[in-house]
Amino acid sequence: MTSYSLRSASPAKTRADAVVVGVVAGPKGPQLCEAAEDVSAAYGRRLRPFLSTLGVTGKAGEAVKATTRDEVNAPLLVFVGLGEDPTDPIAVRRAAGVAARSVPNAASVALALPAGTPELVAAVVEGHRLGGYTFTAYKSTKAETTEPTDVVVLSPVARKAEAVAALERAEVLADAVELTRDWVNTPPRDCTPPLLADLVTAAHKEVTKGRGAPKVTLEVFDHEQLAEMGCGGILSVGDSSAAPSRLVKLTWAPEDAVTHLALVGKGVTFDSGGLTIKPSSSMTNMKGDMAGAASVVAATLAIARLGLPVRVTAFAPMAENMVSATSTRPGDVITMHNGTTVEIANTDAEGRMLLGDALSLAVLEEPDVVVDIATLTGHMQLALGDKVGAVMGTDDQVPAVLAAGAAAGEQHWRMPIPEEMKERITSSKVADLLQHDWVRWGGGLYAAAFLREFTGGLPWAHLDIAGKEMNLGSPYGHVPSGATGFGVTTLVEYARSLAERGVG
Repeated sequence: MTSYSLRSASPAKTRADAVVVGVVAGPKGPQLCEAAEDVSAAYGRRLRPFLSTLGVTGKAGEAVKATTRDEVNAPLLVFVGLGEDPTDPIAVRRAAGVAARSVPNAASVALALPAGTPELVAAVVEGHRLGGYTFTAYKSTKAETTEPTDVVVLSPVARKAEAVAALERAEVLADAVELTRDWVNTPPRDCTPPLLADLVTAAHKEVTKGRGAPKVTLEVFDHEQLAEMGCGGILSVGDSSAAPSRLVKLTWAPEDAVTHLALVGKGVTFDSGGLTIKPSSSMTNMKGDMAGAASVVAATLAIARLGLPVRVTAFAPMAENMVSATSTRPGDVITMHNGTTVEIANTDAEGRMLLGDALSLAVLEEPDVVVDIATLTGHMQLALGDKVGAVMGTDDQVPAVLAAGAAAGEQHWRMPIPEEMKERITSSKVADLLQHDWVRWGGGLYAAAFLREFTGGLPWAHLDIAGKEMNLGSPYGHVPSGATGFGVTTLVEYARSLAERGVG
């Protein structure tokens, strides 16, 4: 277990096994950031040719290791690129993530990165924690590289209460993102709806145990209860599987709450496509189709740990979309929780069925605002790629979610819900709504318009994170290969912004 702390020590004099030094890509060549001035002074005129020999440029994503002689106390220096703006928390967070993967087998590490404000302190800690994340639960042979025991963030504001609080908040956020990553990385056989509900129960128990722990209420609804509640959308997906569906509800209700936020996350633990079966290659990463549910659970627990004065009611519907004799058929008509009838056209458009029921349940809680998050449509992945999420919804909430994402260091882009989508989703000849219409254009916008029918006219935002839940390439910044935890920090930051505004 790695311990993080703040210290105002000199990076040149610290006796850590390795010192990470931030490098700025300046107009006249690379230069060490302000936090590493003592290292610059220790090398003096030799620094510039030394950096040139190593090939250091300061560009973002760069990491270069160098052994030392008598210039500094640490035996190893690691130069990491900050790009052109060393005051940008996003750049600092990403550089810290790169640093975490670039220090081999050091028991103690000192980080001489921009950390002169509480915001930058948080960026360094969060980035280093998340950049060093690995998932090894199923590895029979563990990697030889070990995590450091002690990581010290060198900061001129180390003794200020605001900086210490920022470090603690960053640790809570990192815990939440790592929890989401763990669940999304777990193989689908070990993360069926009942097993995922058990994982949530265990996480809830850990967060709420002990004196002073936050009081978060947990309810788990099984198949029979979902049937009694009339959750036809969830069951239309989950009844195809031998693993019965679940619905998890978490409630954080602090006495000083200034507003009420409902969170809803899609939890399809594996998506074969049902009878509208996916191509084999498209199933490979469908264990990540429950990332929305994992995100709202982790975000709610983080909000509670941070003590934010926002009432949160979170719903995580969970189902496994399989192929069997009990699978929903194209052409079937399903009655949703709120009584709306839906004609099924594509059993691989199943996420909106779970979310429709859960949004209907959320509306009954009478929240001030509703936010849902889901790996919903491949259309949004095609439109925005694998690093930018889509946000749709009411005009009063979408800008706030976009601002929260920017503050959290996650990229989102606003997409519209054109008026013509209303005509498309109501084009069924036999039911109130048509679940899918097979028109190639605007499928992600269609899905959002469908979800809007279950929001009761409340202020609402929909985050489509399809393709963002898994990084199928090499690590970058503070994002590893595999599960990313995308969306968690945006949700927590959005809740914090609600607390500041005091209204939905």
